[in-house]
Amino acid sequence: MKQFFLTVLGVFTGLILFVVVIPVVLLTVAIASSSKPTTPANTVLELDLRGGISDQPSSNPFAAFGGSGLALTQVVDGLHQAQGDKSVKALLIRLPESGMTPATADELRQAIHRFRNSGKPVIAHSQGFAPSGAVMSTYMVGASASELWMQNTAGFQATGFSADSLFLGRAFEKYGVKPNFEQRYEYKNAVNEYTQSDYTGPHREAMTAWMTSIYDSALANAAMDRKTTAPALKTIIEAGPYSAPQALANRLIDKVGQVEEAEIAVKARAGKGAEIVEFGKYASQQGERTGSGKNAIAIVGGEGAIVTGRGGGGSFGGGSSIHSDDTAEAIYDAIEDKSVKAIVFRVSSHGGQDLFRGLGRAAGRGDA
Repeated sequence: MKQFFLTVLGVFTGLILFVVVIPVVLLTVAIASSSKPTTPANTVLELDLRGGISDQPSSNPFAAFGGSGLALTQVVDGLHQAQGDKSVKALLIRLPESGMTPATADELRQAIHRFRNSGKPVIAHSQGFAPSGAVMSTYMVGASASELWMQNTAGFQATGFSADSLFLGRAFEKYGVKPNFEQRYEYKNAVNEYTQSDYTGPHREAMTAWMTSIYDSALANAAMDRKTTAPALKTIIEAGPYSAPQALANRLIDKVGQVEEAEIAVKARAGKGAEIVEFGKYASQQGERTGSGKNAIAIVGGEGAIVTGRGGGGSFGGGSSIHSDDTAEAIYDAIEDKSVKAIVFRVSSHGGQDLFRGLGRAAGRGDA
């Protein structure tokens, strides 16, 4: 009986903590964060890209546990605000070692250029460029900075663009599994990983074409920022890999040094008593820019797989999804809003179910 009462007491204690104490703590934190703290007079923003970056802020409250919590749209907006913020003097970027999503890298590069055009320096620091994924896109972001630093023990191995596919056709055949898919023409190769044991001719052709396009585009942009030609930069890069001193000698980077040295350098440029502020903290303090509401352009966003139905709260650390009913409703709301003159559908997705009904209606009205 004693154990029973102890168990009941434990359950009630847990319920009280969950229902009363935790909400009070969260409310206290929210109230504390609502008072907008001042940014130091000489601020260096530190944008750390090593933890990954999503395209858009997630509606999942637990999404921050699955990554850095930074979203590209927030970074671009935050950099735009920092351009005109007199307290922000410089930007320090921590680059990832592996490849970045090419579209993300391209948009970041443009935002960095706009920030630099306001007269503020940007130092990018790399702990090395590894031959993983679209690493040339990562190098392109670094090349867009005023100075590109690399750690003295790091290696420069940004030689090309790698991608791989896991084909299950042979395994299915061995165990008597027959995949049943419809395929629309030979270049629609999403099902090939289940039906084939290797790349088909059209599949390889398609993969090579888009990979070459991304690689060449990143090379051209990096060459422009490094004040050289794309063929010359390609020749040097593909003759690698290089050590940090060799990369410096080949003018692929500007400085060799530890991140602490890069921090000292960027703070010296920012002025006396300069302080480094995390970019996410700065963006949260500033908040998002809002317009007047008149003659507005509505931005409807979605990231992840497109699925039917409505979204819930999301799972712990789960990824993002585009729920068709929620997205279509947002498009319909924008259609009915007379102050909205145009609709931009910002999407980062590999595909999924139908969303065309909302988009079709918007296009019919001339908004999309």
